[in-house]
Amino acid sequence: MRTDTRRPKLATSALLFLLLLPLQPSAQKFYNDDPLAKEPKPRAVTTVSSGKVSEASDFIQNSFSKLGERHTKDNLIRARGINTLDEVPDSSWYTNRHYKNSMTIDELIRGPERDGPPAKEGTWKVVAAKTEGVTPGFTIEDSRGRKYVLKFDPMSNPEMASAADVITSKFFYILGYNVPENYIVYFDRQRLVVAADAKVNSPITDRDIDEMLHRVPRDPRKGYRAMASRFISGEILGPFSYYSTREDDPNDIVPHEHRRELRGLFVFAAWLGHTDAKSLNTLDTVVEEDGTRYVKHYLVDFGSSLGSAAYGTKDARTGHEYFLEWGPGALQAVTLGLYVPDWARADYGGIRSVGRFEWEVFEPEEWKPNYPVPAFDNRLPDDAFWAAKQVMAFTDEQIRAIVKTGAFSDPEAEEWIAECLIERRNKIGKAYFAQLLPLDRFAVKDGLVVFENLAVKYGWNAAPNYVVQWSRFNNDTEGKSPLPHETTFALPRQLVEGSSDNYFAADIHAGDTTHTVTVYLRKRPNGVEVVGVERTWPTT
Repeated sequence: MRTDTRRPKLATSALLFLLLLPLQPSAQKFYNDDPLAKEPKPRAVTTVSSGKVSEASDFIQNSFSKLGERHTKDNLIRARGINTLDEVPDSSWYTNRHYKNSMTIDELIRGPERDGPPAKEGTWKVVAAKTEGVTPGFTIEDSRGRKYVLKFDPMSNPEMASAADVITSKFFYILGYNVPENYIVYFDRQRLVVAADAKVNSPITDRDIDEMLHRVPRDPRKGYRAMASRFISGEILGPFSYYSTREDDPNDIVPHEHRRELRGLFVFAAWLGHTDAKSLNTLDTVVEEDGTRYVKHYLVDFGSSLGSAAYGTKDARTGHEYFLEWGPGALQAVTLGLYVPDWARADYGGIRSVGRFEWEVFEPEEWKPNYPVPAFDNRLPDDAFWAAKQVMAFTDEQIRAIVKTGAFSDPEAEEWIAECLIERRNKIGKAYFAQLLPLDRFAVKDGLVVFENLAVKYGWNAAPNYVVQWSRFNNDTEGKSPLPHETTFALPRQLVEGSSDNYFAADIHAGDTTHTVTVYLRKRPNGVEVVGVERTWPTT
């Protein structure tokens, strides 16, 4: 499906013309540069505003209002900001990584790491501190002048939140998102010194640091354990929203509730138990690249993922119900508290450094973050399929290697997390591959259209008998002229022998025409290329 918002970045002078192109009867479906693997160079931002989001207002607005543009019964709004192959191009939001080009184990383990953890030599200056909440945190500057935020585990669950933050940040990076560099570090009290101008509400003293460290776990052999998050570079603007756009960003032209990378984020968050997915755990920053200043978008703060709630272990209902949800409470009232949901009886392993994380009662389509997220609520089967195929791309070995970066001292904790992620991965694939015809990775090889059926690849379905119908495709009118005798995956003679820049379409299904994938091909002087993919599914 073609997006109507992908071209305004090509040139400022062509902006309005290109925005109006899809509205003209003569508009083309495909252009010469399709499919775009990367968005064109961003337009420079000039004046951008920074701001904060109130935790209370974000919760209230999303819990009581349907923010952004939503689907109606008669109008499903397909994802925008995608290319003609039904994929998300590289952009300031997203970079295709593991699914597009399988990463090595070393690359997966490294994830977003570039600068490394705080220096082991010298002292760490405490330049700011967080004293409120159950667990404190520091902002430090190491001996090389690099800044990090140190976050600690709750006394009740050593290693839990720090491991979750590191592991989940790596997964999100591998899945394509911009995230901070997060590291597990150990240190002694002597390494921390107070900067001359360090403040909370008043100047920080050594006694303040001692009191804060008294509230966090300490390993008798290794010292204090923390998660060190490298400061994100650029001019910090504050969180982005999961709906609408930034008015001060000329590149932000796709409403966030329609961005596939944000709709599909639901599936990734469900897999990783990232229940605290919300605006406050995002960050926009202005960066400069090749002389152009533009806004880059980050996901941050993953301490409430896997089995962790950051300040303690997750509540059993987390991930199954919103914080504020009337239905479950009414059911409890009607049954006088006798109804016990499955999640209340689940086996969470009982491992302190894991918290509550499981896979047996996990249902991918029914999972919920702490409160509603507009982009999540707008997801459609093709958005979920896009995400699910990336989750399924992780092998058991790769998952175990990434989980190991959480540096658990208890092997059982590491094994439990890995096993849960493996089983949750499988549930995600089975659930979302069943919603449409799960064909992907289309290509032309030896005169044939080839592809992968992902449900067959992972051993869930037997290879079906496909029905194929070829058509000539008019790129200007989007009309199809069927080729009655062309019903195999072999390229039609008219395509092979025809002139360049002719288009053809192959409609593929497996007996159910409501689950169809249409593949568009274009003749080029040097061969035939796949230029477009569209998927359909039952809408009632």
